[in-house]
This record gives sequence, structure tokens and C-alpha cells, in this order.
Amino acid sequence: MSEVWGRVFLATVLILPGGVSGVRGAHLTSPAVRGAQVVPPAVQDGGEVYGPARTAPVKAPELEPKEITRRLDAFLAGRAGPVTATVRDLVTGRIYRYRRHERLITASAAKALILMALLRKTPWDRLDRAARHDADIMIRYSDNHAADRLWTRIGGAAGFSGAAKAFGLRHTRGVPGDCLDLYCWGITKTSADDQVRLMSALVSKKSPLPAKERERVLTLMRGVADGQNWGVRAGACEGDQVALKNGWLKRVSTKRWAVVSAGLIGRRFAVAVLSEGSADVGDGIATVEGVVTRILRSFRKCG
Repeated sequence: MSEVWGRVFLATVLILPGGVSGVRGAHLTSPAVRGAQVVPPAVQDGGEVYGPARTAPVKAPELEPKEITRRLDAFLAGRAGPVTATVRDLVTGRIYRYRRHERLITASAAKALILMALLRKTPWDRLDRAARHDADIMIRYSDNHAADRLWTRIGGAAGFSGAAKAFGLRHTRGVPGDCLDLYCWGITKTSADDQVRLMSALVSKKSPLPAKERERVLTLMRGVADGQNWGVRAGACEGDQVALKNGWLKRVSTKRWAVVSAGLIGRRFAVAVLSEGSADVGDGIATVEGVVTRILRSFRKCG
């Protein structure tokens, strides 16, 4: 998550008996640096929500889930905090999940759903100039104040949750209540599966979002500013077009960082990696990119 330049404040949940009853501020800055399984398409958890044509004549290496998991376990053994990841090949339907039951916060990755919720209500061409400008800087520069304004436009937590349900997300709901500076979206809990479903919805004809609006979202996500376009991009081959939205948030309670990346490599691979517990942003980015590269090398070969 980012206010592109300088320090901002973001809401962090204060848990009291009976659930969420308040929020406290947590500061964050712009970064100074830039249990798994494979499920056959026919038996994926809950079915294929935005599935590809499974008869496509695509040659791909056989997935070796135990080897991928071993590779990730070894890489993450010396790194702090939980990590979860999902990668789906949208052509073959193959999917790999790592620690799928983890529920971590979205940070600014939530801004992709905010924009998609907005465009479900109002097509881009009917938005006023201010809303289009907010959408642009929210995605390309991860501007928090723009996200706040659009969060209000979509109806806050209720509108966010309604959009999540429409896109088939099962573990992602808006945080209700009054949040410091309105940054409720940054503390949304989600799953890697949900983030992959959301990315898949950007390239599926079955998506609740019309094709023209999907292309608008993809155009903005392909134009993320230099210095913020890390993460999923690490798994791309030369010439691949990458659309992504990243997030980074420092929790006030632990002084540790949540670092998240979700996106698409071409129109074929939907990727999401969520992490928490890094000592600094650079370490979190290295964790996310290390996971991305170690999974994607089993899905395809570059060169």
C-alpha cells in the first residue's frame, strides 16, 4: 500500500471481545526499493469459477507439487511470517496452492477490487473526470486518498463486499465501521485463491465485468509506476505483458510489513502471493518474488 511520496497513516484493527470494535493507526512509507496442493481442473475447490477452454492444445511441463512445496519450504525457512500463494494456468486449468488456508491482509492490492466494484456500478465512460483521475492514480501510483474517495463512491464496506461476492470471492469482505482516515480497505483479510479468482475475472468472458471495463482495469494495471511493479513480474518471460497490483503495509502492533502481489502474466497465468512479518519492505518484496519464481518455473520454461 502506498502514498507514493512520504508517510501516511493506515487503519489497523483493534480486536476486542466480541470482534472488531475499533481501529488504530499504523504508519507506512513508500518502499525504498522496488501446506500446498495441485488440484486437477475437474475437482478444483468449488469448481472452476472463471475457467479456460480445457481442450486448448497447449503443451506444458508436468507439475510436481511436492517438489514445488519442498522448494518453497526451503526458501521460506529463514524468513519471518506466514506466506500463502496460488498460481493458476488459465489455459490448461492447472492450479498450485501453497498454504491455502492462510488469510492475510490485502494492503493496497485491495485497490484492484475497489476499481472493479466502481466499474460494475458505473462504466468508465460515464464516470466524471475526478473519478477517472482517482482510478488512474489509485492503480498506477497506489494513491491512498484516491482509494478513500472511490471506497466511498462504491458504498464502503458493503459495496466492497457485494463486489467480492459478485466476483466469486469466498474469503474477502470489507471491514465495517469507522476507520482512521477511511483506510479500511487495507486491512481486508483475503486468501490467495480469492486474489487469483479476481485476476482471472479480468480475462474471462464469464466475468461480471463487461469486456470494455475489464480492458480499462488491465490497462491501468499494466501501467503501474516504476518502483511499484515488482512481485508477479518476477515470474514473467521476456516479452510477456504483466498486469498487477501490489500492496505494502507496516503494522503498528508488530512493526512488521505485509507485502502482497497479485496479477496476470499475459492472459495465461493468474498469480497471487501474500506475506506478512517482514522486517522491511525490501525483504518482503524478495520473499514475494522468490515465491513467484519458484512456482512459475514449474509451470513454464522461458527462452
